This record gives sequence, C-alpha cells and structure tokens, in this order.
Amino acid sequence: MSLVRKFATVASGTLMSRVLGFTREMLMAAALGTGPVADAFNAAFQFPNTFRRLFAEGAFNAAFVPLFAKEIEANGVDGAKRFSEEVFGVLFTVLLALTIAMELAMPLIVRYGIAPGFADDADKYALTVSLATIMFPYLICMSLGAMMAGMLNSLRRYFAAAVAPVFLNIILIGVLGYAWYDGSDALAVGYGLAWGVLAAGIVQLAIVWAAVRYAGVSIGFRRPRLTPNVKRLLWLALPAAVTGGITQINTLIGTAIASGQDRAVSSLAYADRVYQLPLGVVGVAVAIVLLPELARALKAGDEAEASNLQNRSVEFTLFLTLPAAAALLVMAEPIVRVLYERGAFAATGSTPVVAEILAIFGLGLPAFVLIKAFTPGYFAREDTKTPMVFAAISVAVNITTALLLFPSMGGPGIATASALAGWVNAALLLAVLVRRGHWGKDAPLLTRIPRLVLAAAGMAAALHVGAAYLSDELSSASPLYIQAGALALLSAGGAIIYFALAFGTGGADLGMIRRNVRRRGGGKSVPTAPSPDP
Repeated sequence: MSLVRKFATVASGTLMSRVLGFTREMLMAAALGTGPVADAFNAAFQFPNTFRRLFAEGAFNAAFVPLFAKEIEANGVDGAKRFSEEVFGVLFTVLLALTIAMELAMPLIVRYGIAPGFADDADKYALTVSLATIMFPYLICMSLGAMMAGMLNSLRRYFAAAVAPVFLNIILIGVLGYAWYDGSDALAVGYGLAWGVLAAGIVQLAIVWAAVRYAGVSIGFRRPRLTPNVKRLLWLALPAAVTGGITQINTLIGTAIASGQDRAVSSLAYADRVYQLPLGVVGVAVAIVLLPELARALKAGDEAEASNLQNRSVEFTLFLTLPAAAALLVMAEPIVRVLYERGAFAATGSTPVVAEILAIFGLGLPAFVLIKAFTPGYFAREDTKTPMVFAAISVAVNITTALLLFPSMGGPGIATASALAGWVNAALLLAVLVRRGHWGKDAPLLTRIPRLVLAAAGMAAALHVGAAYLSDELSSASPLYIQAGALALLSAGGAIIYFALAFGTGGADLGMIRRNVRRRGGGKSVPTAPSPDP
C-alpha cells in the first residue's frame, strides 16, 4: 500500500473523530458558552489529556514503535509479543501509581498547576477539582490504548487505532443530547461530560485491545521487571514524551495562564477544536504512518528510501495544510459564527475573540504539521534527546511570549505565543536534520513549496474579496442556513482556486499524485519521487 493510501487510512478515522468533535463542540458551546462551567471543564480535561499525550502518544509512538518494529523484524511476532508484555506490566503499574498520587493531590494540582487563576473563585475552583478527579483515570485507559495503537501501526493495521477516538465524541454528544432533552442545568452538563470522558476511555481501550488480539498478538500480564528491552524503552521514552506532547504542553501552559481571565480558557478551547481538524487529519496521520515506515527503511539500511519518505511526507502535508491555514486566517469569523454562535455562546458575544484566536492558530498550523513530519526523522534513528531539547526551547519561547502578551491581548496573546513557539521548533528540527545529512536534497520539493505558498496566497486573496461580497449573508442577522450556505460556497470556490493555482504553477501535478496513490505489490510502500518540473 502506498504512503498516501496509508495516510488516507489513518486520516479517514481521524476525520470522523474531528467532524464529530465539531458536533460536540457546537452542542457544548450552545449549552455552556464561554461561562464558568465551560472554563472549569476545559481546564480539567486538559490535565489528563496532557498526560495522555506525554505518557502515551508522545512516548510510545516515538519510542515503542521503532523498538516493536525491530522486534518483529529480528524475532518475529513471538518476540514482539514478549516485548509488549514486558512493557505492559511496567506501564500498567506506573500508571496505576501515578493515578492514585494525582487523585490525592488534585486540589493542589489545580490551584498551583492547571488553573491557578481559578483559586480566587471558590465555586469554579471546586468544580474544576471535582471534574479533574473524575476524568483523570482516563489516563490509564488512553495510555494502554496508545501502546496497543502503536502495536497496530507497526503491524500496518492503522484503522482501528484511528477510529477508536471517535467514540469519545459519540459518547459526549450522547451526554449533551440527553442533557438538552432533559433540560439539565450547566452544572449537571459539566458532571455528565466528565463521566462521559471516563466511559469513553474504557470503550476506546476495549476497541484497540480487541484489534490487537485479532491481529494475532494476545498480551498477557507479566510481573513488572526492568528487562534490557524495557530499560531501552524508558531511556528513549522520557525525552520522546516531552517532544511528542509539545503541542499539548504549550496548550496546558496556555490554559494555566489564561485561567487568570474569565472566558479565556474556553475561548482557546473552542478555537483549538477548529484548527485541530487539519492538524489531526494531516499532521497526526503523517506522524503515525511515517514513523514505522522510516524505522523499517533505516533498519534495512535504505537511506535513499528514508529520505524519499520524508520529502514526500512534507510535500503532501504542505499541499493540504497551506490552504487550510490561509482559510483559517481569512475566514475565521464566519467559521466561528456558523459553528458556535447560538445559545449561551451567542449570548456572551464570544465570536470576535474566538475568531481572532483561530486566525492566529492558522498562522501556526503549517509549523505544527511540519513538526509532526520532522520528528520521525529523529525517532526512527532512536534519537529522542535532540527533539526534546528543541521542545524545551519552544516551551521557553511559549511561556515568555505568553506572559508578555497576555496582559494586553488576553487569549489572542496566548495563541500568538503558541504559533511562534511552533515555528521555532519546526525550524530547529529541520536545520539539524539537514546539518546531519538526514534530509536529502530534493529539487522538486524545493521548487514546489514556494509555488504552493503562492497558490495559498492567491486563494486567501480571493476568499477575502468573496467574504466582503457575501458580508450580508455571513452576518449574524442572516439565518443559520444562509450563513452556512455562504460559507460552503466560499470554501468550495477557494478550493477550486487553490487547486487551479497549485497545478497551474507546477506546485503539484497529477502524475505525482497518481504515482503516490497507486497500490504497490506485496503491500510494501515504495514511494516514488515526483516528476521533474517542466
């Protein structure tokens, strides 16, 4: 199966999750707006979600996957099964101890870590503690699930791991739907969502567990022991956890700073949900697929294929991400209005602030996606320390910039800090890959990138003119179906213009896409370089 087909397999599951996530956020915005319960829930959910990214997705998709893939190559499925059981025993024990400790310390964690700004509001602070206490065991389910997902990805079974997160949104949509039917107040909605998160974690773990068993790997529990394989994993996982979860670390920092201003936490969360669509569908899919593919190529000593995989991944991500970034920058307010402006959200007049935050996130979107494409170049070579150093630098940039801008700009200042930190991280990752000779020179890629940027800029200009022409239809005074229709028309017109410019200028060509999508014999990915530019 080709690289693009693998991206599409993962992206399709992620797309389902993101679309349902929009539905969830629309219902939540209508039910809670940017009020105190929304602030409390979003702050509380950031905590287990951050640990999930650090402890699970960051650590295990970065450190576990290459080691598991090598075990399969060296010792077959039996050796990989033995290794995974060793890891499972240690991981479960550590997670259980961590969860107990965090549950006991939750009041202090909320006061001094998650949301220090809530400490002056006794009701909001107490609610955040309660919701975080309910949701934190979600970490155990999602961390073990991430390990299972890493095994599935190494076995080239991508869909179950990609589709499992859909059930978080299905369950939370069910909670919000019942709350609307029952006429529940905001407090009851908040508690219902918290219990829904925990239930979703159990369901997601069950799905990937069953998929691993179906793939022929039945994992049993072994007494936790620090075997050489486990020690190697832990040595790689600590820096990989920081690196893989860098976006979430910056989001958690932003949430803590934003807690000092009413409505800022939920405003950032609603904007984050929108830009996570292209980031999740493109960036996460590329990172998930590229890491095991690179690990295999390097294991086989095929540096040329490894370089080609990286270049094609960057080309593919920029081809899809640049127009998304341009659209978010130009059409942020109509997007927010159509998605969220109803119920409690409309009553609080939150659209302008959320739209400003979203537009700034759009500027950082290419960087966030490029980070996902660059880091596998380090992780596949078992170098997790270098990206960790760069992640630490970007965190420092984020904190410093956010603290400087938040007093005067509020939530948009935090978004600016996040975007700047993303570009710093992406630039450092690329520079060192090039310096080490791990990024092969690719003339077609270097000539395509400026053409894709030009195509995205042309699309943005056209969208700006179109939005001005349809300003009446996009205004709050128009019915929702008129607003949605105008937004859909702009989006379709923008896509046509972008693709026309991209193909017309040589930023993309049908031959390149056709070769990358074509299925290869034996299921092995054999990506090919794009044809030379005319």
